[in-house]
Amino acid sequence: MRCGWADRSEAERIYHDTEWGIELRDERGLFEQLTLRGAQAGLSFRTVLVKREGYRAAFHDYDVGRIAAMGDTDIELLMHDRSVVRNRLKLRSVRQNAQALLRLTQQGGSLSGLLWDSVGGQPVVNAWRHPDEVPVRTEASDQLSSQLGQHGFCFAGTGICYSLMQSAGVVKDHLVDCPFRR
Repeated sequence: MRCGWADRSEAERIYHDTEWGIELRDERGLFEQLTLRGAQAGLSFRTVLVKREGYRAAFHDYDVGRIAAMGDTDIELLMHDRSVVRNRLKLRSVRQNAQALLRLTQQGGSLSGLLWDSVGGQPVVNAWRHPDEVPVRTEASDQLSSQLGQHGFCFAGTGICYSLMQSAGVVKDHLVDCPFRR
């Protein structure tokens, strides 16, 4: 999601103008963003955004304990649910990530902690003038991806991590001429 896209849908404009890039530290909200960014891999965000409510319903409004307890049959049933991206690996990754997050919290950690520690606790504010300047990954997203992998998360590659960092306001990538967030 980048400022200046003339062809954005109304839902994308609302998401951009009211949510994308706003600092987020809430575990449930961050888990939702990680899930949506993983679902987006290889797809447009528009495709995933229209399925957002479907994901909330399918994954118990991001109740990590309930997601972690989902069985293979539950995941297979979602393969027939048009309200989510019907990709078995992506759907299984949500459960695996919930299980990884539970282990992380049992060890005293958090998704918020890993994410915000990747930038020293303060958002990185960039001053991009053109969408082509915005990177798809950085050293910080590389390190975050590696840490998440060490904790058992999947569908958390460096590009997905950078997108998560952007959406959660860890990295402020609104273009300098963005009227809503600059």
